[in-house]
Amino acid sequence: MKTNSQPLVSICIPTYNGEVYLSECLDSALCQTYTNIELIISDDASTDNTLAIVNAVKAKTDIPIHIFNHSPNGIGANWNNCIKHANGAYIKFLFQDDVLVPNCIEKLMDVMLSEDNIAMVYAKRYFMYEKETQHILEFKKVYGELHKYWSKLEVIEGVLNGKDYLKDNNFLNAPKNKIGEPTSVLLNKECFKKVGYFNEELKQALDVEYWSRLMPYYDIGFVDEVLSSFRLHQAQASAINKSKKINESHTLHKIYYNKLLPYLHNDCRWKLMKKFHPILSRLVKLKAKFGRNA
Repeated sequence: MKTNSQPLVSICIPTYNGEVYLSECLDSALCQTYTNIELIISDDASTDNTLAIVNAVKAKTDIPIHIFNHSPNGIGANWNNCIKHANGAYIKFLFQDDVLVPNCIEKLMDVMLSEDNIAMVYAKRYFMYEKETQHILEFKKVYGELHKYWSKLEVIEGVLNGKDYLKDNNFLNAPKNKIGEPTSVLLNKECFKKVGYFNEELKQALDVEYWSRLMPYYDIGFVDEVLSSFRLHQAQASAINKSKKINESHTLHKIYYNKLLPYLHNDCRWKLMKKFHPILSRLVKLKAKFGRNA
């Protein structure tokens, strides 16, 4: 592929005290076979050597690396700050703990450019970890090949209408995120003009909430290859949130009820209405109360 035929892709790396794995992360970004890229670093006031590492790498490459200091206000705010400073037509997130395979962006962009209405292309990912603990084993078992957790929707390499995802009766079932983490996803920047940015009020489910927000309007692409590695360790945000017992399922379902109800399978629609419809939810509670007292 020739550089002058490639749209610019912004590799967005939100950082905070990421010195341990950041060099490996940056190397994987700079080694992409897709050459028309820039790196957008949005740093949440790191107190370690994060910025020194970035500046050292910046001095050794011709690939543009733009660094922006950001006042900490949650991970969503840092993700959104990356997007707002990106010059590319496409956004490729890469978290400071993770790595991309060399042809990751090339493979994702091949699908992205194959049709006009694609908002997002995602691929399978590999898990990296230092020690295979029970927690790691359980995570791998549950969150391995996410695209196989749908009920009747067969996700194969190529493009599907986003509404097909919403219509599947497994949409609300675990795992909540059947697409994957942002490191495994490529986004069309135009989508942010239509559906807005990541929900900064969410701490854990902001990625899956955003993926679902795209689905009523756009097509979704999938590459049936492992194109990135997602690192598992106790200092990552998801592990910290789990230790704090942060569970956003109720909030996520409330968003789905308010925004996606007409698009969902009847089973999912009924489940949400029993929880949130003002009259129906009251009847369900009364039935449960009198049933227990009978």
